[in-house]
Amino acid sequence: MQKPKDYIDYTYTQNRDLSWLKFNERVLNEANDPAVPIMERLKFVSIFSSNLDEFFMIRVGSLLDLSMLQKTMIDNKSGMTPAEQLKAIYKAVKPLYAHRDKTIQNVEMFLGQYEIERLKVAELEGKDKKVIQTYFKTQVMPVLSPQVISPHHPFPHLENKALTIAVMLKSKEVTQYGLIPVPRSLPRVVYLPGKSLRYILIEDLILQYAPDVFEMYEILEKTVISVTRNADIQPDDEAFEVDENFRSHMKKIVKLRARLAPVRLEQQNKLSVEFSSFLCSRLNLDLTQVYYSKTPLDMTYVFELESRLTAVARHHLTYQPFEPQNSADVNPSESIIRQIMKKDLLLHYPYDAMDPVLNLIREASIDPTVISIKITLYRIDRKSKLAEYLIDAVENKKEVIVIMELRARFDEINNIEWAERLEEAGCKVVYGFEKFKIHSKICLITRRDKNKLSYITHIGTGNFNEKTAKLYTDLSLLTADEAIGTDAGLFFKRILISNLEGEYSELLVSPFELKDPILKLIENETEKARSGKRSGILMKLNSLSDREVIDALAEASQAGVPVRLIIRSICCLLPGVPGKTDHVWIRSIVGRYLEHARVFCFGDPEDSIQDLKLYISSADLMTRNTVKRIEIACPIQDMTIKKRLLEMLELQLQDNVKARTITAEGSYMPVTTEAHTVVDCQEQMMAQAVRRVAVFTADNKSLKRWLEDVAARFKK
Repeated sequence: MQKPKDYIDYTYTQNRDLSWLKFNERVLNEANDPAVPIMERLKFVSIFSSNLDEFFMIRVGSLLDLSMLQKTMIDNKSGMTPAEQLKAIYKAVKPLYAHRDKTIQNVEMFLGQYEIERLKVAELEGKDKKVIQTYFKTQVMPVLSPQVISPHHPFPHLENKALTIAVMLKSKEVTQYGLIPVPRSLPRVVYLPGKSLRYILIEDLILQYAPDVFEMYEILEKTVISVTRNADIQPDDEAFEVDENFRSHMKKIVKLRARLAPVRLEQQNKLSVEFSSFLCSRLNLDLTQVYYSKTPLDMTYVFELESRLTAVARHHLTYQPFEPQNSADVNPSESIIRQIMKKDLLLHYPYDAMDPVLNLIREASIDPTVISIKITLYRIDRKSKLAEYLIDAVENKKEVIVIMELRARFDEINNIEWAERLEEAGCKVVYGFEKFKIHSKICLITRRDKNKLSYITHIGTGNFNEKTAKLYTDLSLLTADEAIGTDAGLFFKRILISNLEGEYSELLVSPFELKDPILKLIENETEKARSGKRSGILMKLNSLSDREVIDALAEASQAGVPVRLIIRSICCLLPGVPGKTDHVWIRSIVGRYLEHARVFCFGDPEDSIQDLKLYISSADLMTRNTVKRIEIACPIQDMTIKKRLLEMLELQLQDNVKARTITAEGSYMPVTTEAHTVVDCQEQMMAQAVRRVAVFTADNKSLKRWLEDVAARFKK
C-alpha cells in the first residue's frame, strides 16, 4: 500500500527534549564516576543543574507558549502535541531530582574526608554557633526585606532563579504566608573559621533564623524556593518600531526576560499540599510543575569553593592542570600571516592554544598591507584581547567591520557592552541580521600588496572567545585559499546589504546554501552504496534533530551506507532499528572538556583521503541551524589537515572510557569492547598535544611529570 504524502515514520526517531534530558543525565553520571576527581564531580552536579535551569527557561517555556496556540503543533519526531511533550517532560524530570540528591550526598560525603563540608546551622555548636549568630544579627538581619502576604501587601514578583525563603505563619489562629527574598548583595557562602573548608549557604542561614525575622508569628512550615521563568524571547519575533535602535531594543528584552511567566517552582523542603497550592495559585503554576530538591537550588557557588582549595587539596581533588600548547605547526618567531600564506593551519582547542588567532588579528592591526578586517562575533570573552586588537586596527586606519550578534542568548549584556566600545572606537558595527541569527565564526583579512589583493580567512566551529577556547573542543582553520577568501568576501557583502541568497564556490552557507548541499552529499553516498561502490558517512555534531537530514541518513543506512555519528547531546535519530537504521552507529562523549566541534565527512575513509569530502562547520544539523540561522561549513582541502581530522574522529570512535553508545531505545550504554587498551580520547589528545611540541629534557620536568601521571591513570 502506498503511503500518503504527509506520512511520517516515527519508528526510528525520538523527541528532541526527551533526548536532551537523557543527555543531561549523562552529565550527572559523570558526578558518579569514581575516576573523576571529587571536586570535578561536584562541578558536574552544578553543570547538570544549570543545564536543567536553561532547559526549563527555554524549551519548557517555548512548549508552554505553543500549548496555548489554537493551532495544534505536532512534533515531527514523536507525533506529540506540545501538551503531551510537557507531560512527558515533567514525568522524566522528577527522577532526575532524586538522582541528583543521591549524587550530591555521595559527593559531599567524599569531600568531608578532605575536611570540605557544607553544614546546616542547626549542626553548629560552641564557638561556631556564636560566630554564625553574630554574623546573622550584624551582617544579614539589617539588609533583609521580609513581607507578610496580605491585601495591603500582595504577593510580590519573584525574580527568575532568585532564592526566597517562604514560610507559613500562624497568628491568633489565622494562617498567613511570608516571604524573605535572599539579598543578592550578601555573600552566597559563609565560611566558618579554622583550617578546614567548612561553610554554610546564605539561604540556609536565613532559613534557620526565619523565626527571628517573623518574631510575632508561629512558623508552621518553612523552605527555600526558587521560581524559573520563561526566557524564550525571540527578538526577531518581537514587534518594535522601525526607527528604534536595535541595541536599545535588546536592552529592553533582557529586562523583560526576568519578568516572564513562571514555568517551574523548586522547593528545598517538602511542603504541605496547602502551602504548595498557595504558592502555585500565586504563580499560576500547576502542582506538576513543582519540584522538591534536597540539593541547593543554586549550585553556582561550587566554582567559588574551588578557588579556596589549598595547593595540596587542589592536586588531589581537581583535574591535573593542562595548559593549551603552542601548535607545533606554528613558528612563534615568524609572521603568522606569512606562515598562513605558505600553508593552511588547523588549531584544535583546547589542546592547541588560541594564540595564533590572536596574533593574527594583532599582526593584521599593524601590517601596512592589511586594508580591512571583517569578523562575526557571537560570544566573546568579557576581557577579550581579540576585541582590543580590533580597536588597535581602527586606530591604525584599518577598516574594521564587526557583525555583532546581540541575540546570543544569556550573553546579550556582554555583547551590547562590547558593541558600544567597538563602535565608540571607530569600528563599523552591524547588529546581526533582521530575520536570522548569525552563528557563523568567520574572519576575513584583506591585504593589498603591490596592487594585488589577497585574503587570509579564519573559519571555526567555536566562538572567538579566549575563555571557552580552554574549555571547549573546537576547530579553527586559517587559510589563504583564494576561493575561500573570495567566498568570505561575498558572505560579508551579502550580510551588509541584507541579501543572503546566492551561491558560493566553496563555502556552504545557511539558511539557503547549507542544508541542500548536505542532503546531496548524503544522497551521493546512498547512490554509491546502491551501485555496489564503497561509501561512508562520518559526522561529529553537538545535536541532530533536522527531520530531512534524519530521513536521509536512515535512507543511506537502508542502502547499506555505514553511518557513524559522534553526537554530544540531542540525537533524534535512533540507531539499530531493524530495517530502518541497521547501519547507523552513534557515540556520545561527555568528559573533562565540552565537545563542541562539528565535522562532516563523506566517503569511505579506506579510500584515498583526497577523494573524501570533509567540512568543518559552525552548524549543528538542527532545523534552527540549517534554515533559521546564518552558519558556515568550510571544505578542508589540505591533505595533512584532512588526515589529522580523520585521526581525531577515529580516536573518538575508539574511546571506551567517556564514550557511550546510543541504543535503539535512545538510552546511553557504556561502550563494550574486546580491546584491552583503555582509550580516553580527551586524555590522549592532551598527551598528543604535549608530545607534538615538547622535547623532554631535564629543563622540561613539569611536562614529563604530567605525561607520567596520564600514563599511570591509563594503567589503573
